[in-house]
Amino acid sequence: MVAMLDLKSLREHGEEVKLALRKKKFSCDIDAFLAVDALRRERISRAELARAELKKASDQLAKSSGAGEDIGNLRAALKEQSVHAKELADAVQTLEGEWQRLYLSIPNVPHESVPEGKTEGDNVTISFWGDVNAVSPHAMPHYDIPGFANGLDFARGVKVAGAGFPFYIGDMARLVRALVQFFLSEAEANGYVEFLPPILINGASATATGQLPDKEGMMYEMPADGFYAVPTAEIPVTNFFRDEVFSEADLPIRRCAHTPCFRREAGSWGKDVRGLNRLHQFDKVELVKWVHPSRSLDELELLRGNAEGLLQKLEIPYRVLAICAGDMGFPHSKQYDLEVWSGGQRRWLEVSSCSSFTDFQARRANIRFRPADGSGLQFVHTLNGSGLAIPRVLAAILENNLQEDGSIRVPSVLHRFFGKEVAKFSTTV
Repeated sequence: MVAMLDLKSLREHGEEVKLALRKKKFSCDIDAFLAVDALRRERISRAELARAELKKASDQLAKSSGAGEDIGNLRAALKEQSVHAKELADAVQTLEGEWQRLYLSIPNVPHESVPEGKTEGDNVTISFWGDVNAVSPHAMPHYDIPGFANGLDFARGVKVAGAGFPFYIGDMARLVRALVQFFLSEAEANGYVEFLPPILINGASATATGQLPDKEGMMYEMPADGFYAVPTAEIPVTNFFRDEVFSEADLPIRRCAHTPCFRREAGSWGKDVRGLNRLHQFDKVELVKWVHPSRSLDELELLRGNAEGLLQKLEIPYRVLAICAGDMGFPHSKQYDLEVWSGGQRRWLEVSSCSSFTDFQARRANIRFRPADGSGLQFVHTLNGSGLAIPRVLAAILENNLQEDGSIRVPSVLHRFFGKEVAKFSTTV
């Protein structure tokens, strides 16, 4: 059975849940769910009683030593009870689909510390790092840098796949690889064990992490095989422990993964999505945690610190936003976004979201832990954050470090991975 919000809380504190969920942008009908839930419980109770009576009648027939009319009456009664029990079981099954649909339509409740608001304009900037005026005096939008198309070929990407699937060429491909290696190296130093997960996932995995039902239109689907291309490594990595139980001593568990990510980004257009600003395929390193509920918020701050540390070492100015309830995602309870300063475009670009999902994903994925005190199994809390997404980090590096001769000064922490101190756009076809 797929689970999500605690049923006890929904049943006993429905009005409080409704009030909290009104802060988010997703619509759901708690009253309709509670009505179906009550009917389902009543039908389950009747079906269980009928099964018990059927078993009792079956046992009575088996023990009977009578003959003739008595046996006939017992058999007739048993047949009638069997039909009744099946009808009640079918009634429960008929209701199950509607119960599941309504249950899965309920988003996670925002944490009480989350700012109230309806749109991204209501997000709260809580900190800045770096000097936006200290970037290269030659900065320009990366897509306007002379020779840009020789390093990132969008036109041939359209020919081979479609818009939003560019070729990275020469030093640009090498720079992507260097960033991935740097991110994974830092994640390992921070205690994350590296995964190389599947990049295709099934519907059960997408449901467990909260992409379904919610983001069907954002994912690339292969209906013949029942697969989706991963929009983020969060999905396969989180599902690695689906239907498993930890001991309390195992927590926290930290994993990281690099994958290509595939997002349809339907309806995206205009200057704000030019070049590397928004792609249908991009590389990202994801950081994922399974933690004790009492440590959830502390672990979120540590996760955010891991992501911020990468930007500081890359010397990219950035700001941190506390995302308001109305701008948060379906499974999110609390979320921070990290945005880098794009010196050429003169605007902020999101490169990481660090989020707590409390026990929302763990309930859907049935991931629990056994407390050390011997009490009953509990659901873990899951967290994840981008550490980091490549394209906009690369855009900021290209723009903020552009030299007068058109070359790019490579941040010093990348030298050992990149092999050079300067990157250049390819001059060959």
